Amino acid sequence: MVLKTFNVDADVHNRFSAFCKDRGMSMSRQIQMFMTSIVAEEPEVREEYRKKLDRIKKGKFIRVANFAERYGLEG
Repeated sequence: MVLKTFNVDADVHNRFSAFCKDRGMSMSRQIQMFMTSIVAEEPEVREEYRKKLDRIKKGKFIRVANFAERYGLEG
């Protein structure tokens, strides 16, 4: 294990620290898993999945200005 120092915005650090603490997670372990996921070799995406994503992107969408109001979720 190697000890490294990083410069991180204090607000982001505090929020992430609280996030991890609330969930009983190790902050260092979460950062290590993130870094591992970035440098890990990405599996090839199947063509079937790419086509599905293209269909979704070209789908018909409705513009909603206020989601909660439109769907009665205001509390």
